Amino acid sequence: MSSRINAIIVDDEPVAREVLETHLARIPSMNIVASCKNAMEAFQVLSNNSIDLIFLDINMPEISGLSLAKAIKNNTRIFFTTAYREYAVDGFDLQAVDYLLKPISFERLFQAITKFMGEQQHHAPEITTQKTENREDLSFFVRADRKMVRIDIPEIRYIESLSDYIRIHLDNRSVVTRETITNIEARLPKAEFLRVHRSFIVAISYIQSFTTETIEIGKEEIPISRSYKNEVLKKLE
Repeated sequence: MSSRINAIIVDDEPVAREVLETHLARIPSMNIVASCKNAMEAFQVLSNNSIDLIFLDINMPEISGLSLAKAIKNNTRIFFTTAYREYAVDGFDLQAVDYLLKPISFERLFQAITKFMGEQQHHAPEITTQKTENREDLSFFVRADRKMVRIDIPEIRYIESLSDYIRIHLDNRSVVTRETITNIEARLPKAEFLRVHRSFIVAISYIQSFTTETIEIGKEEIPISRSYKNEVLKKLE
């Protein structure tokens, strides 16, 4: 295997592909050869390229990820991705490197790739942090409860504006601060977050489903306002 890992993404959901593309772009040792929307596209890429690793969605129409995995005869390794925890056993039966449950956080993906590279006797991967005008790190601080509280960006699920303060919803907690939602938006990576309403920003990697009017994250339904609808749908579809 070369110093860079040639990988393809196979998923019928555009949002899921974009999340993985964004995460993988931050790891210099990863080379995304192709991003495929179905198994047939993946077959063509596999037949014409030397691929080390596949990020493969299990539950796809026509030819499932499990069927594609069974048909792969070379040394290509597989990371299964799916929103359904019950598929994990089937994935590990096919000797997958790992099983990634959607929504996939950068930390979870990085952990899985580190494990894979360790098995291949590579050095642990580095992280490329893409700089924006107001952000160079994976975290920032806000004032809450009379102290400065660190917010880890990959843990942010969504942000809501409530009158003269905002609530930042994280994986296991929420933080209330008197920041404006516009100021917080400027500190977030544009490729990973989406303004869907004057009062809401969502993390693309946590979106489970959406309609033309709402976005579902966990048990929460977040409204898409008319003024943001075209931009949101263009990004997600």
